[in-house]
Amino acid sequence: MLTLQFIRENAEFVVDRLKIKNFDASGLVEQVLAADNERRTLQTRTDQKQGEMNNLSRQIGQLFKEGKQDEGNQAKEKTSQLKEEIKHLSQQFSESEKKLTTLLVQLPNLPYKDVPAGTSEKDNEIVREGGKMPNLIDNALPHWDLATNYNLIDFELGNKITGAGFPVYKGKGARLQRALINFFLEQNVVAGYTEILPPFIVNESSGFGTGQLPDKEGQMYHVTDDNLYLIPTAEVPVTNIYRDVILSANDLPVKNTAYTPCFRREAGSYGKDVRGLNRLHQFDKVEIVQIQHPDKSYESLNEMVDHVESLIQMLELPYRIVKLCGGDMSFTSALTYDFEVYAAAQKKWLEVSSVSNFESYQANRLKLRFKEDNQKKNVLAHTLNGSSLALPRIVAALLENNQTAEGIRVPNVLKPFFNFEFID
Repeated sequence: MLTLQFIRENAEFVVDRLKIKNFDASGLVEQVLAADNERRTLQTRTDQKQGEMNNLSRQIGQLFKEGKQDEGNQAKEKTSQLKEEIKHLSQQFSESEKKLTTLLVQLPNLPYKDVPAGTSEKDNEIVREGGKMPNLIDNALPHWDLATNYNLIDFELGNKITGAGFPVYKGKGARLQRALINFFLEQNVVAGYTEILPPFIVNESSGFGTGQLPDKEGQMYHVTDDNLYLIPTAEVPVTNIYRDVILSANDLPVKNTAYTPCFRREAGSYGKDVRGLNRLHQFDKVEIVQIQHPDKSYESLNEMVDHVESLIQMLELPYRIVKLCGGDMSFTSALTYDFEVYAAAQKKWLEVSSVSNFESYQANRLKLRFKEDNQKKNVLAHTLNGSSLALPRIVAALLENNQTAEGIRVPNVLKPFFNFEFID
C-alpha cells in the first residue's frame, strides 16, 4: 500500500496519478487524511494523559513520606482515573488505526510515469513482436482436439474428479508439463535465480502482504475452517519469505524462482475464451521474483522482460510484448508488461506472462526493508515478479503451431527434458 507519509505530502499528486488507472481517489484520500488526523489527536491526548499519570505516580510516594495522607490518596484516586481514561483512549486509538488501514488498502498503487492512459486491453501499447508465424497444415485443429486425439489431456475426466477447469494430463501430456517446468527452472537458475519450493497454501497475512487480500473479486480459494488460502501464484509465498525482514543493501538484488500449481476461481469467466487450456482453475506456473534497491528496480524489470522473452524465443513461438495501460493494470502494479503468444489454430493471441514492478507498494504491506551502509534509517525495498512461464497457454500454442502430418513437433530445447522429437 502507499505510505501514509507519501499521501500526506503528495495528496493532490496521488489523486491525479490514479486517474491513469481510472480510479477516483479524491474522496478516499480525504478520508485517509481525516482518519490520520483523528489518530494523531488520539495519540497526543494519550501521551498527555500518560505524562500526567507518570508525574502523579512520582509524587505519591513523596506525599505519603511527608505524611500528607489525604493528598496522597487523592493522587492515587486521580491516577486510577487516568488509567481508565488512557485505556479508553488506547481502545479508540486502536480502532482508529484499523479504520486508517482499511482506508489505505483501498488505494491502488500509483502507475509509473510511462504507463499509457486507457480503459481496457484495447488501449495497451505493443512494445515489440518476434518469432515467425507458423504455416499450418490443412485441417489444422485447435489444441483441445489435438489433446484428445493424441491422448494428452482429458478434460472430461478432470470434470468428473473435480469440475470444469481442472484437466488431467496423461502420458506424453504429463511428461510435456514436466519437461516445460524443468526447462523453465533450469533457465532461471542459470540466470541467477535461487530455486524455492514453497507451500501451496498461505495464511491471511501472506495474502495481505502481496496485495491479494482483501480479496475484492473473490478469486482466491479459501480453506474456511483453517482460514488459509490456496495460492493464485508462487509470487505470494515466495515474496512473503521476506515479510518483516530487514535486509542489507549488499543482499540486493534477491532473486528467487519457484514452480507451483496455481489456483484461481476465475469468477465471471465464461464462453469460448475459456475453452480447453485457455482459462483454468488449476494450472502450473514457474515464477521469478526479485527484491531490489529502489534505484535499480526498473533496470531489473527490463532484465526480467528480456529473460522471459528469451524463453519464448527458445520455444520458437511467435510473440508480442505489451505494455499495459492504466485501465488494464492490476491493483498493486506500478508498471506491467504482458507477453502474448500466437495460437495459430485458434487465430488468437494468448497471454502467457505478466512481468511487473510493484515498487514499494507490496514492501510497505510486508514491512520488507533494507539498510544502506552507514545509514541508520531502514528503507522500503522494491518488489518485482513475473511468470516464466505459465504453462497452459504455452502448451496450447506449442500443440497448435507445431502440428504436422506426422504428429506434433517438439521444440529442440525441450528434447533433453522430453526425450521425444514428435508426439504421435
